Amino acid sequence: MIRTIAIVGVLVLLAFAPLSMRSAGIRIGSKKFTESVVLGEMINILCADTGIDSVHYRELGGTQLVYQALLQGEIDAYPEYTGTITEEILSGRKVGSLEEMRLALAEQGVGVSKPIGFNNTYALAMNRARARELGIERVSDLSRYPDLAFGFSSEFLNREDGWPNLRKHYDLPQQRVAGLDHDIAYRQLKNGSIDVMEAYSTDAKIDVYDLKLLEDDRAFFPRYDAVVLYRQNLKTRAPEVIESILRLENLVNAEAMISSNSRVEVDRISEGRAAAEFLENTLGIESEVADTSRWQRIATRTGEHLDLVRRSLIPAILLAIPLGIVAAKRPRFGQGILGIVGVVQTIPSLALLVILMPLVAWLGLNSIGLGSTTAVTALLLYSLLPIVRNTHTGLRGISPEYSEAALAIGLPPWDRLVRIELPLAAPSILSGVKTAAVLNVGFATLGALIGAGGYGQPIITGIRLNDTALILEGAVPAAVLALLVQAGFDLGEKWVVPRGLRLQANS
Repeated sequence: MIRTIAIVGVLVLLAFAPLSMRSAGIRIGSKKFTESVVLGEMINILCADTGIDSVHYRELGGTQLVYQALLQGEIDAYPEYTGTITEEILSGRKVGSLEEMRLALAEQGVGVSKPIGFNNTYALAMNRARARELGIERVSDLSRYPDLAFGFSSEFLNREDGWPNLRKHYDLPQQRVAGLDHDIAYRQLKNGSIDVMEAYSTDAKIDVYDLKLLEDDRAFFPRYDAVVLYRQNLKTRAPEVIESILRLENLVNAEAMISSNSRVEVDRISEGRAAAEFLENTLGIESEVADTSRWQRIATRTGEHLDLVRRSLIPAILLAIPLGIVAAKRPRFGQGILGIVGVVQTIPSLALLVILMPLVAWLGLNSIGLGSTTAVTALLLYSLLPIVRNTHTGLRGISPEYSEAALAIGLPPWDRLVRIELPLAAPSILSGVKTAAVLNVGFATLGALIGAGGYGQPIITGIRLNDTALILEGAVPAAVLALLVQAGFDLGEKWVVPRGLRLQANS
């Protein structure tokens, strides 16, 4: 009994012991593509130029996720595009002018800057040689080739200004339309796996991969002038920050944006350095961009990853084992418990993160960024099934002879459970915990989708930049950590599982 209490106490301490986290006065967000990250870095530098502490949550995902983070106060500003605002954020409002857009956003507590200076419109892209071979110059020309394979991002497949309405507008007959990550689609287009993808007109990859942008001859796509969205309460919280951010208005033309994107994707400098170079050349702002070694980055990401794992896995153990016990002792509820945790396991990770974000924000907890409660909660839920199932299986698999012997000597239910049943089920329970731990280490990479850091951050960035070394910088340490966790549980078995049961399992 004393050892059980000690184990639970240590686990609670490890799970909830606070670690120092950087808190920032101003929080900047950006979407998961290079230009948005570069613009986010520019906004971050302009905030820092006022002397107010700020932090940039990079590569947070798509439009709805980032905009909801803005509405919920998880971020204070991020770069956006007018076409996306009218067609996606304010869909159905029939907003035309920038002034109408400003009034509609103000109803939601959001302010919008004047255009930054360039129009990054959507366009359909093809390999130049392939387009020349087929004689395709305009989007309407695609209707002559129904067998072409299209690859679009999941966001473009569902946007009002995306594929469904584009298809109707141009009466396109293509049926081979796949959902792909935007950055992976460029590689698929290059190697010929797809024929057409959506692109942004200021993408550096257009020149790198020698792509042709098809003429939007029926004027489907609206203008996508870059702007900055910000929470209106910044005007009272930090008016100097708003004043500094608005210096971006009419400052960045298309050539300058393409050049900055190219500096990141072709010259392989960081987004922060590309942003700093531009602002120094245009506004004379000098900012210090720290360069870190690969080992320094791995050490930082390891700390972030371990924090996600310990804050999700340990509470999952403390919750799942009692649930498994109830499932085993109360068969009527058992199937329901197993069914619920099983269903949770099938929910796609990004969907679960989006579902949890508003709930976490409503509770007043941090839903994005380092230490994200959203990421921790999602990881906890994904860790439940193996532990609950193995606890249930271990207890249900105990020979009735042991229970009958315990009853014969008059042991009460609690003592039977703690002294006999749980020790007998310990190998099965520990196997479930081990499985959950290894899965948790892998799933924790998904926390990077909402800025929670960890090994997922270099993986996401590496995919975006087509940088295999950066992908491996996250993937290899994650695999090594999973192996170490498994080895650690194998060693821990000697302490948790009674010696006689270990010998029996090994024989």
